[in-house]
This record gives sequence, structure tokens and C-alpha cells, in this order.
Amino acid sequence: MANTNYNNAPQSTQVRDIRKIDAPTGNLYESLAIVSKRANQIAAQMKEELHNKLSEFAHDSDTLEEVFENREQIEISSYYERLPKPTSIAMEEFLNNKIYYRNPEKEKRLKDEE
Repeated sequence: MANTNYNNAPQSTQVRDIRKIDAPTGNLYESLAIVSKRANQIAAQMKEELHNKLSEFAHDSDTLEEVFENREQIEISSYYERLPKPTSIAMEEFLNNKIYYRNPEKEKRLKDEE
């Protein structure tokens, strides 16, 4: 129905080891900023997918098929409601090194130190 990589993240809240979160960047806040930006991207993508699927049902005429279409709309909506939260998906991607990120300021500082 939707992008299958959404299902790789845990459905419920998990306790995370802070050392694992800040290890890739060396800074907890920088890591969380990366995860936050990725979560926003995922949320926007999920919203767009949902709207695209529901727009297929948009029509102005009332018919007997409307009840069946309404069930399909409810199924699609409930599927997206059951998916893990975008922050959980983003955190899993970050901890599994599946997010590309860079910090131009940090790169410039390291270059200037050489």
C-alpha cells in the first residue's frame, strides 16, 4: 500500500542510549537536529502519499458506490494511522546510518585547521 521502509521502525516509544545517538556526529543536539529534519521530510512524504491515495476517491456525484469507497478511504487512513511515527522512522534510519548529512561549518573548520 505504501512505502515499506516505514514498517522497519518500532511502533511504540523506546528508550535510546544517548551515546549511540551522539556517536555519529559527536554532538547530541546536532544528531537530534538531523533526526528532526529527516522526520519532517518523512511526515511530508507520508502526508503527500495519503492525500494522493484519498484524492482518487474525490468526486462530486453521490452514488451507491459511495459506501464502498468510504470503507476503502477508512482502510487507507487507518493504515497510515497504524504506521510508526516519523520521528521513530527517522531515528531508526539515523542509527542504521541510512541518512546522508553534512555540516558545512564543521567541514570548513576542519579544513582551516589543516
